[in-house]
Amino acid sequence: MSQHPLAGQPAPESILENIPRLVSQYYALEPNPEEPTQRVAFGTSGHRGSAALRSFNEAHILATSQAVAEYRAARNIDGPMFLGIDTHALSEPALISAVEVLAANGVEVRLDAEAGYTPTPVISHAILSHNRDRSSGLADGVVITPSHNPPSDGGFKYNPPSGGPADTEITGWVERRANELLS
Repeated sequence: MSQHPLAGQPAPESILENIPRLVSQYYALEPNPEEPTQRVAFGTSGHRGSAALRSFNEAHILATSQAVAEYRAARNIDGPMFLGIDTHALSEPALISAVEVLAANGVEVRLDAEAGYTPTPVISHAILSHNRDRSSGLADGVVITPSHNPPSDGGFKYNPPSGGPADTEITGWVERRANELLS
């Protein structure tokens, strides 16, 4: 097994992300909805991208959160929405954007009581625990994470009342609506 030459060493400044610049790009750079690489695009588990490349900016999260709120309303999903984030630099700014949209749509949002990081399995467990023995008032969730992607990336994953990743029918609906809102 090969070992990276930097294994066990502090990272040199030349490869560190400039977090203040990244957060500024999240808020300041606007995607061009005519450019395919700058549209909302759900992959295997959500939308992922980079603020610097205009593929994960506040406009994406506002549009995607609105699309999820509309999807919930259309499917009568009216229980709480559990939101979680990871440690990527864009997760906290994206959380703020998502909460603003969801709250404006009357969605009851539930977050970690201490504003901490919440891994995907915790959100899935919260959804399943809430929905156990229920047929109404079902919960769903969002995890703001690009998973294993680089530190400069952000991500947005929707988990429906089943607790697992949204299927392609759901993500296709959310993606289409989010891109309509971006346009």
